[in-house]
Amino acid sequence: MPLLKELGTRKKVQEKRYKNKAISSIYAAGIGLPMYGVLSLMLAYKGDKRMMKAIVVVDNMKGMGIPGEWGLCIYIEYKDQKILLDTGASKLFQQNSNALHIDLNEINYAVLSHAHYDHANGMETFFQENDHAKFYVQETTADNCYFKWAFIRKYIGIPKKIMEKYKDRFVIAKGKQKISEGIYLIPHSTPNLDLIGKRERMYQKKATGWFPDNFSHEQSLVFQTDKGMVIFNCCSHGGAVNIINEVQAAFPNQKVYALIGGFHIYNKPEKEIRELAKKIKETGISYVCTGHCSGAKGYQVLHEELGDMVQQLKVGLELQF
Repeated sequence: MPLLKELGTRKKVQEKRYKNKAISSIYAAGIGLPMYGVLSLMLAYKGDKRMMKAIVVVDNMKGMGIPGEWGLCIYIEYKDQKILLDTGASKLFQQNSNALHIDLNEINYAVLSHAHYDHANGMETFFQENDHAKFYVQETTADNCYFKWAFIRKYIGIPKKIMEKYKDRFVIAKGKQKISEGIYLIPHSTPNLDLIGKRERMYQKKATGWFPDNFSHEQSLVFQTDKGMVIFNCCSHGGAVNIINEVQAAFPNQKVYALIGGFHIYNKPEKEIRELAKKIKETGISYVCTGHCSGAKGYQVLHEELGDMVQQLKVGLELQF
């Protein structure tokens, strides 16, 4: 299990990152460690130079007095690289980044997990804050995603015309793509994902008509760590188990260690969520951290089935691998 910390105000962040003196700087959420266990974890960390850490900037669940929203944004440091995954549903990620002492201008790369508003609406704010980082999107990303049911046509996509307005900032990813040493983008390779789109009433509007979303615009951001491959997929519309299997197929000689992100099960029946937990366990993965579109009920059921293998995403949570 990765080291867990919870970050608060800028002052607390500075104290916890640089001084590392207080026992409270270790956040053992859900682990139930006694004080001597927390102290042992601190002592183990003191000389431990972990290769990656991730901080939740935006999630549905607020943390340490920092607000949340329906959306997701995660800041990641990997070796000497700084990456922003998604930008949430508004400018809130900018406010929260300031509270968490994250300098958006220092971001080297940004990645869009998929073409939905609750992950993309802060993109223009990011471009205004950072004038150099390239933004990686899958090749089918476009402003054409809708919720469609009966007479309802609700746009749920990226900001209109943003890819035209900032065309020089986008990098179009095709297939398995290496961003930097140890950092990869993995698109879906599982067939018939349009059946999921149809069930969720998610559609793409194209020149030739309406088509169930096959989530070809969704991608996993994957990191190679000493523990194994760590996957970030912010909504897992293509299915959490499918995503684990896709990454395993892309790296057949590597262990898939962790999956982090939403699972889009907030609207699923309990029986289906329990079955998902069983299948996740069968993949052999060691750690799951979920929130956002997993919902409170979804997380509760997963925790009942997976125990301490699963942890709750929330604003300010820091994971270290």
